[in-house]
Amino acid sequence: MKPQPTEHIRPARAVDVPALMALRTEAERWLSTKGTDQWSDPETGSTAIGKWRAAIDDGRSWVVVGGDTGEILATVSRGPADRDFWTADDRPESGFYLYKLIVARAAKGQRLGVRVLDWASRVAALEGREWVRIDTWRTNTDLHAYYERLGFDHVRTEAPSHRRSGWLAQRPATELALPDHLLEPGDRCALAQVSSA
Repeated sequence: MKPQPTEHIRPARAVDVPALMALRTEAERWLSTKGTDQWSDPETGSTAIGKWRAAIDDGRSWVVVGGDTGEILATVSRGPADRDFWTADDRPESGFYLYKLIVARAAKGQRLGVRVLDWASRVAALEGREWVRIDTWRTNTDLHAYYERLGFDHVRTEAPSHRRSGWLAQRPATELALPDHLLEPGDRCALAQVSSA
């Protein structure tokens, strides 16, 4: 019998904001050691954080919580198609758009990011969407390779002058990388809350 994962996913709450900000700060510091300029622009960061807080308030952000500790180990948000990148030809309604996927360094090696992506795929499929879509920092080639290893196909790269993101990729909603190690909702309402967000 396979060991059951102890982590679960639930909607983020206002009380989680300090822990989520700590995750973001930790990620910024780690990225700066990896030879990428992602999240290095203070103006871009403050704008992104403001959008993130709004997503929490709107019920569009989730956290992965350790079952034994209750510690927040990861976060992810969803949002509408970013019209700087995705066009009418992409059929925006066919995608589930992920933003701000961050995993705590303490969870390194547990494939938690992969499991969050699989959770998003399950939700996208339940909603009848074809794709899980992302846009990432254009210069972060290591991140591009990570997503491609997980079945994401590069769609194109957009480079509007006011944005640093723009490497666009998508994966079929039916595709799962770790089907035997799925995250479960922390309560019965969690999937319903995703669909209504």
